Amino acid sequence: MEVWEYILGAAMIVLSIIMIVIILMQDSRAEGLSGAIAGGAETFFGKNRGRSVEARLGKITKVLCGIFVALSLIMTLLIGFFGS
Repeated sequence: MEVWEYILGAAMIVLSIIMIVIILMQDSRAEGLSGAIAGGAETFFGKNRGRSVEARLGKITKVLCGIFVALSLIMTLLIGFFGS
């Protein structure tokens, strides 16, 4: 294995751990049966969702997932062309 394979592999592991932590920090969206019956009351946090911590975590998750997919494709292409 070459040095870049170790670097990209380590980056994938670190990125995976960060994604797991951020996803676990997010609140569950499942309201259960009571949410389906009541219709989910509109709250202050629901109106200002774009500025809440939950929205930031969601945006960070989307960005990290995009980076993860891109890094996976790069690794696949590099190993396909230059791999042993």
